[in-house]
Amino acid sequence: MRKIVVPTDFSENAFDALKYAAELFKYERSEFFLLHAYADEVFEEADDLSREFLEELKSRIKSKADAELEKTKSRILEIFPNPKHEFKTVSAFGLLIDEVNDLAERENADLIITSTRGVSDDRKLTFGSNSLQIIKYVQCPVLSIPASYSFRDLKRVLFPSNFMLPYQRRELKLVGDLVRSICAEIHLLYISKYPQETLRQKEHKAAVLEQFYNIKITEHFEELDDKAEVIKKLIPQLNIDLLVLVNSRHSYLENLLYTSTIDKIGFDPKIPFLVLQNFYRL
Repeated sequence: MRKIVVPTDFSENAFDALKYAAELFKYERSEFFLLHAYADEVFEEADDLSREFLEELKSRIKSKADAELEKTKSRILEIFPNPKHEFKTVSAFGLLIDEVNDLAERENADLIITSTRGVSDDRKLTFGSNSLQIIKYVQCPVLSIPASYSFRDLKRVLFPSNFMLPYQRRELKLVGDLVRSICAEIHLLYISKYPQETLRQKEHKAAVLEQFYNIKITEHFEELDDKAEVIKKLIPQLNIDLLVLVNSRHSYLENLLYTSTIDKIGFDPKIPFLVLQNFYRL
């Protein structure tokens, strides 16, 4: 059974990400964990309260969060009454990034699905601060859905890599299983000034292709230096529906995302964006 964590701040953007998750895995037996972390809400109000009222405040906010989670669960079940899907709710007094990590580890989750923007919906930012923190630091693959993105069937997946780093088999298997289940194809993109020829690169590429069996593969080679520009050019050119990047030091993701400030991120994907964390998990 697929296990998927979906953090929510009860915004429409968050619910759109949940709808996308239900659509994407409509053919798979899946367990969805709807998570709301409410520590920030407590601390925002606690500044003006004495210590004796803190527990009462925590209890009140938890009750509100539980009620909102149940509403979200009822709403998604009304839209997608899929017998293959089970939805569980989790409210936690903690910081979002910690609670997402803890829940993913506790449930041995396969994937986290989140919107690129939450309740603030600041359109000047590519990613909201919570979304970016999850992408950068969580130890589980993360699928980010652009705000207001409408689901469409995945037909073409773009997988950029220079094959310099090994990938975790479990994370490659996630991509391979997903692509096979929906009969999509993968476009392997190699961006470098040099042709792919080292033994290490060949071994890493072979490990990737091993997990992508029975999938139509098209390979692309680009000599341009600016990886972000190459990717942005090819997404519309190849009519890509899903971009897959890897969160590793010196990876494409690091080059695209890790700028000095969140609001200066130059890479703005218009399509769903899957981040493999390349983190070993059983």
